This record gives sequence, C-alpha cells and structure tokens, in this order.
Amino acid sequence: MSAGAATISVGLEQVELRPGDGAGNLATALARTRAAFADGADLVVLPELALSGYVVANDDVARLAEPVDGPGVAALIEVAREYDGLVTVGFCERAGSDYFNSVVVVDGEGPVLHYRKLHLFDTEKYAYTPGDLGLPVANTRWGCLAVCICYDLRFVEVLRALTLRGADLVIAPAAWVGGFDKHVPVAGATGHVDGVIAQANMNQVAVVAVSQVAGASVGGPATLGGSVAVDAYGELLAGPLSRTGPDHALVEIDLDAVRASRVRGDRIRPRADRRTDVYGVAYRGEIL
Repeated sequence: MSAGAATISVGLEQVELRPGDGAGNLATALARTRAAFADGADLVVLPELALSGYVVANDDVARLAEPVDGPGVAALIEVAREYDGLVTVGFCERAGSDYFNSVVVVDGEGPVLHYRKLHLFDTEKYAYTPGDLGLPVANTRWGCLAVCICYDLRFVEVLRALTLRGADLVIAPAAWVGGFDKHVPVAGATGHVDGVIAQANMNQVAVVAVSQVAGASVGGPATLGGSVAVDAYGELLAGPLSRTGPDHALVEIDLDAVRASRVRGDRIRPRADRRTDVYGVAYRGEIL
C-alpha cells in the first residue's frame, strides 16, 4: 500500500435527516459538504443513509433507492470535483432487484470506494440485502482508506481485517441508536464511542464515525449523534459531537503518526508480535 500524504483534513458532518425526503436530504448533504470543503476539508464524511434518511419500510426503500451512478451520488461527485476532495456518503442503493444499505467514497471522477453494509441491524434485515462487496480498501493521495457502516463496528473482525489489509483511516458513517448496550447515557459518549476508541488503539488505525442525530423529531429512529474522530492510540481528535442536534467538526489526522503507531517501543510491535502461527483472521480465504 502506498503511504500517501502526511495528513488529511476531515470534515465530520453530523446532520439531521428527514426519512423519506430525498430532495431535502440531498440539499442538506450538498450544502454541508460545500461548507466543510470551504472550511478546508480534504475529506467530508456524511452519515449512513444520508440521501434517503434512515428508511426501513419496503415502500420507502423502493421509492428512494438509486443505483451507484444515480443522481444523488452524481451531485456529490460534482462537488468533490469542484473542491478537488473526497466525499463519503451513505445511500439506499438499488442493484437489479436488490436493495443495499451502501456507502461510497467519491472524488471528482467517481467512486473511489463502494461498500454495502455487511451486518444489517434489527429491522434493516427486512428491507435490505446483506452486503456482497466484502471489505474494500483503496489507496488515495491521502493514504489507504476503508469504510464500514454503523453496526459493522460491533464486529471486531471488521476493523481488524481492514487494518491488516492496509487501512490508515477507516470511515464509518452511522445512524447510532440504542438497542445493543444495556444502558445509553443521556449525554457524552455512548457505548458506540467506547468501542471505536478501543478498536482504534488495538488496531493502530484512525477512525472517523459520523452519525445521524435527532431522528425521532422528524419521524425517524432516535438517532444518538455523538460523532467522533479517533487517532491510532484511541485518543479523541474530535467529539463526541452534539447528542441532540446537527453539529460538525474539522480535524486533521496525522497519517504518518498512524503508521508510526504500529511500533510502540523497541520490543512493543503489535503487528509483528501477532502469533500468526496460532491464529489468524481469514478474509475471502486468505489468512491475514
């Protein structure tokens, strides 16, 4: 994997979305993406299902779904081209007769990464097909990037496989809700954040997780906000953002420091110290 640039400026755009309002959500996504680029972002991250809102009713999914080359993604490609940056956005994808909870990372030429959510959460299982594109990574001029979505973060194999495949930064659009943890605090970091912090440190990778927020006020799920950016030592670089409303942050991630974190002392080398003679992570038949 190529090393890429030393740093990347990432805009976290935690937005409130209206389920089913495709035109309104796209307008919000475009406006916030432009604002983040104007503030200096190289990469703008929007939440899970940002173009459709969080929809799980079959009729809504069918109405709002678009192919990966559809008009919503195309509009964000145009903004990425204008600012010479990257945009990450979640959308409801139609592919033949299947519907996927998907994310693309796009530059001005088109998709750089295309991912379909592997681990469907709760009633998503009735509306979407489980992802079939694996766990892709992509080399960019800012280093090796990877994506996953929300519930995927609760499966430790996901970040482990992505990092062993070379990811410097994992981008995780989300619509965080309760239902996994026994308790959800009313303010501050949720269990979602605790998991991101621990896994970033253990896997020596930076993670940016951007959630929807306040969905219950517009007829959606009670999305929790609290978006974060975390470095490869598990230190918060940004967030948790607001738990009650739209919020944003701009953070600079030192990718050289991410790579250097894989050696923590003369005799503390987490990657080299793995006992691959005893265990391994299998990805598509290959032991990583």
